[in-house]
Amino acid sequence: MSAFPVTITPAAVPHLKRALAKDGREGAFIRIGVKGGGCVGFEYVLKADDQPKAIDLATEVEGVRVVCDSKSAVYLDGAALDYTGNLIGGGFKFENPNADRSCGCGTSFTVKPRASAG
Repeated sequence: MSAFPVTITPAAVPHLKRALAKDGREGAFIRIGVKGGGCVGFEYVLKADDQPKAIDLATEVEGVRVVCDSKSAVYLDGAALDYTGNLIGGGFKFENPNADRSCGCGTSFTVKPRASAG
């Protein structure tokens, strides 16, 4: 996988910039990924970080550096990070084509079963 796995929408960029400004650490960037847990199997990760890892993939969008570790990239390939200002359910939201189903709050998901090779 050579391209960054997640598209960052224009609506998300100013909110990512605001999160980095609030964090205030020199050299901080946005880390996105997944971890085991949540309501249905995997949980999305979205946080400010300043510790790059050797397995990170990186991109820059309008001056915002965004990284995703290569293990999470498998689950996020083709996804988009968006931001909605809705009163209910507003905030950052992942649109993930690899998710089979999501929990009601949209922060966790299960993956589609992969077809067996052969």
